[in-house]
Amino acid sequence: MPAPKNPFKQALTQGKMQIGCWMSFAEPVTAEIMGTAGFDWLVIDGEHAPNDIRSIRDQLMALANSRAHPVVRVPVGETWLIKMVLDAGAQTVLVPIVESADQARELVRACRYPPTGARGVGAAASRATMYGQVGDYVQTADDEICLLVQVENRAGLAALDEILQVEGVDGVFIGPADLSTDMGYQGDSTAPEVRAAIADALKRIRAAGKAPGILGTNDEAVQTYRDMGAQFLAVGIDVMLLAQAARGLAAKWKA
Repeated sequence: MPAPKNPFKQALTQGKMQIGCWMSFAEPVTAEIMGTAGFDWLVIDGEHAPNDIRSIRDQLMALANSRAHPVVRVPVGETWLIKMVLDAGAQTVLVPIVESADQARELVRACRYPPTGARGVGAAASRATMYGQVGDYVQTADDEICLLVQVENRAGLAALDEILQVEGVDGVFIGPADLSTDMGYQGDSTAPEVRAAIADALKRIRAAGKAPGILGTNDEAVQTYRDMGAQFLAVGIDVMLLAQAARGLAAKWKA
């Protein structure tokens, strides 16, 4: 039995728009609820949410029967950590702060088995193979792994064209908050200079045949990024959704 098909990677290859949402609660029950909402993809955030490998695994399990595809963002692009999330069953990995083609090539190697990669071969005991049930996993997994790299500072933008030439990088995600801060705007991604840099980056990503992605946290930003050509587009963060709804409800009835 081969590795399961990655529908998110297939959709990106076909040029289909994929609408997603960020998950920052680090709880499987919340992930399960988010999985019923109808999103195409959901980010399990290992960078800014209180996740570890067990909570990432549990959220992957919670989303196993959902049509929403789980994307695991690791806190840092280390081979050992990528190996762990892949063995836990992730098929799509998002890596923050990628600043060079050499770094991107190492991330590709981390996602692939030898002889073309550096991923450890211990699949039989892992959730990725359903504990040995997927007998041909090692032979077929590489083709189903989707690698998304984040370009979110001036160094990354300067190296973007070289990063886009790296075979095995499926998509590039622009981080507007980090980028705007690195550009001197302290998180203000609406600044004209920042918006121009984002528009140019998304255009270059698409022109190179890769999938461009980004996160917007309000309607204006989401529509702007969609008009700029973003293909995998996150439209909110679960913590913000709860906070906004709860505060609005309290204010409505207290008034």
